[in-house]
Amino acid sequence: MAYYSIGKLNSVPQRSPLMNLSIRQIAPESKLCHELCLDVLTDVLPRARLFDILKQENALEERERKLNMCTTVYVLIAMSLFAEQSMTSVLQSLTYGLRSVWPEEAPKVPRTSALSYRRHQLGSVPLVALMQEVCQPLATPQTPGAFRFGYRLMAVDSTIEAVPSTKANDAAFGRLKGRKGESASPQVRGTYLMECGTHAIIDALFMPCRPSERHSAKVLLSRLKPDMLLLWDTGFHEYDMYRLTTKRYHAQALGRVPAGPCPQKIKRLEDGSWLVHLFPTDRKRRQRGEYLELRLIEYTLTDPALPGYRQTHRLLTSLLDPVLAPAMELVCVYHERWEIELAIDEIDTHQRLLRRTLRSKTPDGVIQELLATVIGYYAVRALMVRSAQQADLDPDRLSFVHAICLLRTATPIAQVLDPSCLPAQVEHLLTSMRAVLLPQRHLRINARVVKRKYSPFDLKRPEHLHPPRFDKDTTFRDMVLLI
Repeated sequence: MAYYSIGKLNSVPQRSPLMNLSIRQIAPESKLCHELCLDVLTDVLPRARLFDILKQENALEERERKLNMCTTVYVLIAMSLFAEQSMTSVLQSLTYGLRSVWPEEAPKVPRTSALSYRRHQLGSVPLVALMQEVCQPLATPQTPGAFRFGYRLMAVDSTIEAVPSTKANDAAFGRLKGRKGESASPQVRGTYLMECGTHAIIDALFMPCRPSERHSAKVLLSRLKPDMLLLWDTGFHEYDMYRLTTKRYHAQALGRVPAGPCPQKIKRLEDGSWLVHLFPTDRKRRQRGEYLELRLIEYTLTDPALPGYRQTHRLLTSLLDPVLAPAMELVCVYHERWEIELAIDEIDTHQRLLRRTLRSKTPDGVIQELLATVIGYYAVRALMVRSAQQADLDPDRLSFVHAICLLRTATPIAQVLDPSCLPAQVEHLLTSMRAVLLPQRHLRINARVVKRKYSPFDLKRPEHLHPPRFDKDTTFRDMVLLI
């Protein structure tokens, strides 16, 4: 038998902030494009801020139709959040809530041709400006795992994205070649600069697939600040990467050294690391006496079950003080570079659904679509960080898959509610994001291998891209001859 105190029996239950919601009131003369917005993301992407950016870029429309430019940007971001839907379905999903509360006959949903027309007018340059304006670091010194040695942990990495096979995309982006021939589709290289503690991508660059990833990474280095420590993998190891990071942008670097010749060792330090000189590959620059003074850390793994067991691993850093940044701590900090690998997986596998290529058939449309994807990912991550901060949680504990599913559900609901109810709706969304927590992170070391089976079928060639057309009255029976 249970006993309850009188105080508990007489207590008044706390009212939910969602108990006093009201329906949105829309003026009869309103246009759908004036009301259409990603309401749950307005804290990150307010309409007034978006309007100002479009105005600065001279990207506003001369004549307003069913879609204006602000609404077009929101639809592009929504396309990245509803990746499994066609463009027509995305427009239906975005307008479903508004049309259900429209005062008179609901307006017609804009056709995909209207969206394509606005996308062509908009281009990709305004989205670059929007990304650089909106996508800023989110972590505070209190965010778990976001700062080490007084520096904000950042990472840079790149990936390859498949785009539709069109002549324009082929000419703009090219295809990678291997032992088995060219890639199945044209490919664009995306390079990302990310805050490790929050997975907030603060800048991205999309280029043809053939140049080395170091070319685009050097452009992104301009976003660095003196309080940042940048992590990168062996593919980015280059003298100029260290020089630009430390000398021009006054940040710090920690990267892995590929197998091969070791930088010139100068002095053994008290923690076992080495003071070294790194020289440029250009002989004329070496003859002029150009070099960088860096610190080399060599280590190996002692567990036979781990990839790289007993192999020599080397890290190179611009943090020269072994007291401020001991060698063992730097080895553990470098492991945080895995966070950008996870972020790319979240974008490709869970947001963009990698099993299909991008939608756009033109190079400018491809860049536009990828930029909208990055902005959409940042907006989701910004809400996740805000939710985690409310409960003093590590942002890594929140599930991105759960968060994006909640956003897809909350989008049409928020459109039905009066704007005054939006703060309560967003708070409810943030609380719901914490309902599913991931377990504490374990040790992450994976072998660099792939699971792939070669297909027994022939490769698809250009002559297979356009199958023959038949008269509409022709049936399969007409083409069969019994022998």
